[in-house]
Amino acid sequence: MVEFFIGLGGLVVLFFAVIIIRTLSFKPKKQVEVDDSEIIYDKDKAVSNLQELVKFKTISYKNSELEDEKEFEGFISKLQELFPNVFKTCEFTRFEDRAILIKWKGKTNKNPAVMMSHYDVVPVNEDAWTVAPFEGVIKDGALYGRGVADTKVTLSASLTASEHLIIEGFTPERDVYFAFSGNEEINGKGAKNIVNYFKEIGVEPEIVLDEGGAVVENVFPGVKSACGLIGISEKGMIDVEYKCKSNGGHASAPKPHTPVGILSKACVNIENNPFKTHLTKPVKEMFDTLGRNSTFVYRMIFANLWCFKWVLDILCKKKGGELNALMRTTVAFTQMKGSSASNVIPPEATMVSNIRINPMDTVDSVLDYLKKTVGDDSVEITKIHGINPSRISRTDVIGYTMVEKAVASTWKGALVSPYLMVQCSDSRHYGEISDRVYRFSAMDLTSEERAGIHGNDEHVRLSSIIKSVEFYIRLLKQC
Repeated sequence: MVEFFIGLGGLVVLFFAVIIIRTLSFKPKKQVEVDDSEIIYDKDKAVSNLQELVKFKTISYKNSELEDEKEFEGFISKLQELFPNVFKTCEFTRFEDRAILIKWKGKTNKNPAVMMSHYDVVPVNEDAWTVAPFEGVIKDGALYGRGVADTKVTLSASLTASEHLIIEGFTPERDVYFAFSGNEEINGKGAKNIVNYFKEIGVEPEIVLDEGGAVVENVFPGVKSACGLIGISEKGMIDVEYKCKSNGGHASAPKPHTPVGILSKACVNIENNPFKTHLTKPVKEMFDTLGRNSTFVYRMIFANLWCFKWVLDILCKKKGGELNALMRTTVAFTQMKGSSASNVIPPEATMVSNIRINPMDTVDSVLDYLKKTVGDDSVEITKIHGINPSRISRTDVIGYTMVEKAVASTWKGALVSPYLMVQCSDSRHYGEISDRVYRFSAMDLTSEERAGIHGNDEHVRLSSIIKSVEFYIRLLKQC
């Protein structure tokens, strides 16, 4: 018996020794080489260009009758006015569904680059803003306006950078396409039309860059440095309706469970039984990059996920938020409808959830899980609409390295890492023609600025707008 406990004690010591050694060996990776050359350009023009573009009310609606096509046409005309050398040098093509494509011919047409953005914006409640949302107001060192961050800033920055480089006499090594859509916010077909065109002419991009991550702080446990997050995949999305019917009746003599009560139980069942955790490639690479720069306790977890994955899972379930969204398919219940009167049992009640699908799950597997978890045939579960997760892009190729170097050179000291984008974007369509699709909104954003996206008083600091143009100059010089 003594020998047993001695042997058990030895195994325990060995176990902890392995944990500690692996933790101590989990050191920060060598960051990408930084270009220290100074980028000199007209910074005032960078701000004024975006200021002019924000003034157009390019609001997209599901109901097209609410849209003002003159605003979209005015925006496109203004592009030609603001960037005359771009439109003089490049080929300009328009596609259906408000998609536009600008081709900057390089020294070779092999392995081209695609710079994406969208110029439509979401509706705005002007009464809730402290400034006019379509006047390009500059206040307290920031530019305010609907769409200034999402994503007219990157559209303007990429063209401002190109205008600057063309004037300097620069010609890219490869063809560069600027692909802009005017209905991204309503999941329109503009970007898809451009992808179909690329298929027809045989374009296989070495790099596609669209909105996504940014340079942010306090987004990863135990890491105090700013992090430049480059999305290499994005989650899928599905809206699901849950419906329960009854014979209705007066509320004075209810049955044990009304349709609202039955749906409430279904909601609780789903919320109390989250989807399974998946360590996908984007998340593994993020943990392996940023986890090495975390505090000792978190480094111990990320260096030994073979042992402590369950601990991370508990933390994610308890706290929710961004880290949890990286780890699993998430469900957010957003709408519920019952009777129109307080004393009437509804003959039909419905609720809706918005679900963001982990790359290891699919629309079909999500629906199967929901039906199994609810476990009640009286609840009808149907898909309203949905899209599967995007293709996962490579990080061992020149396209990723180009973005990584431009980020690190523009925001010196930032830790650059792949990550999984939890929102949806037009870039998902490009997975059909390339496995080098990256998602990075070229800004350093505060938590307040991130909250303004699709919200009130959307704004971006002027310093971040200036950095955005610098980023594109550095990136295009590599193309």
